Amino acid sequence: MENALPRLHNIQADPVNKKIWIDVVGFLLIALVVVVGYKLSPILLPASDLALLPDAACDLHQQACAVALPDGGRLELSFGTRPIPLLKPFRVEVRLTGAAARSLAIDFDGVDMKMGLNRPPLRDEGGGLFAGEATLPVCVTGAMTWQATVLLDSAGQRIAIPFRFTSRVHE
Repeated sequence: MENALPRLHNIQADPVNKKIWIDVVGFLLIALVVVVGYKLSPILLPASDLALLPDAACDLHQQACAVALPDGGRLELSFGTRPIPLLKPFRVEVRLTGAAARSLAIDFDGVDMKMGLNRPPLRDEGGGLFAGEATLPVCVTGAMTWQATVLLDSAGQRIAIPFRFTSRVHE
């Protein structure tokens, strides 16, 4: 007497079903990446209400660079080591005068090559001074243009100030 139960279909033996399962798993992985990216986007790419541009002629390798804030204050960025080193920690200072900050951060990224999240913590040292320590990686192509974006949350307004500088391996 033949078995009354139908034979179960073997998914591995049927290439069409195997392809469907691979497509479903691929779709689910893509959906997971999209959801994770969406959830992390405020951390990686913080939103700002206003972007201010500092003087393009200012060279952070030589001096501190400043920008006027819309409320009449001033923000100044300086690095403790000049020229700005690669692969060595250096001090980062952001000084606010005539303005208050609820929070302040700095984000380093390559202009032409994304270098991943590099947002060293800055401590409020009082008197409008925020300071911390940063380290920049070496770019395999040699010279690299960096953008150090100061992210200022002041009076309910998020302001982004992108300072640019170029690093070289031999500096």
